[in-house]
Amino acid sequence: MIKVGQTTEVENFLSNHPEVEAIDVLISDLVGFARGKRIEKSSLEKIYSSGLNMPATIFSMNVLGETIEECGLGQDIGEPDMVCKPIANTLHMASWHDRPVAQVLMSMFNHDGTPFFADPRNILSNVVRQLADINLFPVVAVELEFYLLDKNKDSNGNLQAPISPKTGKRDEHTQVYSVDTINDYSALLDDINRVCIEQNVPADTAVAECAPGQFEINLKHEADPITACDNAILLKRIIKTVADKHNFDATFMAKPYSNEAGSGMHVHASLLDECGNNVFADDNHDYNETLEHAIGGMLELMPASMPLLCPNVNSYRRFMPGYYVAMAKNWGVDNRTVALRLPRGPKNATRIEHRVSGADANPYLVMTVILASIHYGITNKISPIAPTVGNAFDDDCEALPLKLDRALEVLENDQILTSYLGEAFTKNYHLVKQKELEQFDMNISELEVKWYLSNS
Repeated sequence: MIKVGQTTEVENFLSNHPEVEAIDVLISDLVGFARGKRIEKSSLEKIYSSGLNMPATIFSMNVLGETIEECGLGQDIGEPDMVCKPIANTLHMASWHDRPVAQVLMSMFNHDGTPFFADPRNILSNVVRQLADINLFPVVAVELEFYLLDKNKDSNGNLQAPISPKTGKRDEHTQVYSVDTINDYSALLDDINRVCIEQNVPADTAVAECAPGQFEINLKHEADPITACDNAILLKRIIKTVADKHNFDATFMAKPYSNEAGSGMHVHASLLDECGNNVFADDNHDYNETLEHAIGGMLELMPASMPLLCPNVNSYRRFMPGYYVAMAKNWGVDNRTVALRLPRGPKNATRIEHRVSGADANPYLVMTVILASIHYGITNKISPIAPTVGNAFDDDCEALPLKLDRALEVLENDQILTSYLGEAFTKNYHLVKQKELEQFDMNISELEVKWYLSNS
């Protein structure tokens, strides 16, 4: 709560929205999916003063919402509740509902007030503090790609591109950066922008991407990485719910079509010193030694980071030559074929664009591994390999682990990234994803039956 004598966030909100009837209290789980409860208006003050109890097992659930008991947060300890507290400035109306409903984001804490170890938002907060301890302050921006889909599948049960609201025809081709495509979907995109304004989510540009129904929406750069990730979570929810209102499905699945581009989450990051100067900037060169060390750390920890950047089996299907998804540990200036790109621009905007993570990843965890890697590189003065010039797919740089089982193995054997994430969190995350992978591998696919049933 805000200090006594000042208007509280709740009082302000209820004064501006006396019509509100209920509030969705939401907490982002390991994969970035919003879970929570719906409370009545009369309970809002109470959750701001005392918090709201929710089970710790929220952070030991797989992508299906099933509790992984091996994590030790479930029945073995009686499935206890932890205290969830509202995140400041995330209480807003959710205008896509048919009745006046609001929503607020939450974060989980132990009953003694300390941050709960398995909440990704708390892990990110710890890394941001470590950077502040050496007088470095990140400025970041998140870019999210996604697909719009027809709600109806085709006669074979396959996903379909949407039917253009303007032409009435199913999209078959998309021109990258096509303004015409943006115009075709302007009603939906305008609605997304309207709700972003209502919820104070700093959405910037919308871009038509490489495939039919694929778009990208960028968030403006922010000086608080935690708030930037809060806004990424909110943006994903806004896109999905507004798309539904326009009779489309929206998905952040990394690779919904085998023959089209995947969807990524690109993150831009720079660092300021205590005087507000960009420590990556160099008046005479594209970059300086501090930026090189940051890149060195990011490249060194990238293999161990892969299960957090690309958390699902499907995440790794993005990694195909020709689709502008880096497959190796590399970097370069103004080069979209590398993992870490340095965009050209004004010196005070010198930054690193991290291009590896999928749109299906948890923004808090993506931001955590990026900033932890930067901290590690700078504090240990890690020198990177030489920058790639030209097509990085022709390079012989060290390949990334491009299967979930291999990526989990690298993380399990890692010591450095684990020291930033915490051993308890790393073990919990690894168990959830390992058990999820085992369950996935036990299922027999339609393709297996088609290939082997009559040919064995």
